[in-house]
Amino acid sequence: MPSTASPRALTPAQIDAFIADGFVRVDHAFPTALAAEARDILWRDLGLDPDDPSGWTRPVVRLGMYTQPPFVAAANTSVLHAAFDQLVGEGRWRRCGAMGTFPVRFPSDEDPGDAGWHIDVSFGDEGETNFLNWRANIRSRGRALLMLFLFSDIGPDDAPTRVRIGSHRAIARRLARAGEPGLSLGDLAAEDFGGTSGCREALATGPAGTVYLCHPFLVHSAQPHRGTRPRFMAQPPLLPVDWPDGGVDPAFPVGRAIAAALT
Repeated sequence: MPSTASPRALTPAQIDAFIADGFVRVDHAFPTALAAEARDILWRDLGLDPDDPSGWTRPVVRLGMYTQPPFVAAANTSVLHAAFDQLVGEGRWRRCGAMGTFPVRFPSDEDPGDAGWHIDVSFGDEGETNFLNWRANIRSRGRALLMLFLFSDIGPDDAPTRVRIGSHRAIARRLARAGEPGLSLGDLAAEDFGGTSGCREALATGPAGTVYLCHPFLVHSAQPHRGTRPRFMAQPPLLPVDWPDGGVDPAFPVGRAIAAALT
């Protein structure tokens, strides 16, 4: 992957915050016009009317993988490519060819049933279908970044993703003790994800076109929607070039954050 250097790449302060906190917010990461095009496609697939709340009867509806041009273009702006180079390393990540699945969240008093704390695990044994048995390891095999793409305006009441600030450091220390095999999602959940319940929390809010670039070990959670308009957000991985075996490079901030947690 050639360099796509941009004058709007991350500042040194943002990179330091990523290493310390486990995430960085990138404003205007993709155009709002692309977000609107993507929402039109999502509404069509939902089979619902954006102006008729009477049809919004479920707290969350999961839509499949999206590879249409607005989604791919949103994931591959020069701003994001420059940030990927800075955080992961030039030539160490794969261009995003899909936006992944969409958990569309609707205003509801009903428990969505998926609001538990977790990290996004990235590999499993061949044929493994129980996601609780999928794993992560200390070199973050198969995942370079977790990314949160906001395709609608998301305020504090609109089911923003919750993140535990600095939780990636505790996860790194726990995974280091497990070695190359790593730990499963079920293992980590049983240990309160490295004892991270005491971490301060942040909310992934912002206008459409905002992207949060997160360390792959960052503990995060969905939550119920208490607002008035549906929330459209995707969280695709940034994959390493040698997927599925690749890990992170300690010369770059994702790897440096891991190394700092172990010192």
